[in-house]
Amino acid sequence: QVQVVESGGGLVQAGGSLRLSCAASVPIASIDIMGWHRQTPEIQRDFVAHIMSNGETDYADSVKGRFTISMDSTKNTMYLQMNSLQLEDTAVYYCFIVFRGNFNWGQGTQVTVSS
Repeated sequence: QVQVVESGGGLVQAGGSLRLSCAASVPIASIDIMGWHRQTPEIQRDFVAHIMSNGETDYADSVKGRFTISMDSTKNTMYLQMNSLQLEDTAVYYCFIVFRGNFNWGQGTQVTVSS
C-alpha cells in the first residue's frame, strides 16, 4: 500500500495563492497517475487535476489557467500551485496516487478562501 501525505493547506484571502504538496512512499517513476480531488459538504469529491508518469497533465475547467500541477521525482512529491484563489475553491483537497492500478488517497488538507 502506498502512503500518501498531503500538506500545505490553510486560510488565504481571495486572489491569493497556496501550494499543496503530496508526498508518496514509492518512487514517482513507478506511479501511474497522481492528482487531486476536492470535496465540500455540498458536493461529492470532484476532480481538480492530475499528472501522469509521462508528464501529461489535465485540469478541471474551473481551475484551468489558475492551478498548476507538477512533480519532483527527486523528492517523490507532487505539487499543486493554486493562484487567483476564489471563494469557490474552499474545500478539503485530497491527493490520490494510482499505483499498479490501485487508488490510494491521502487524509485531505483543508483550503479555505476568505473574502
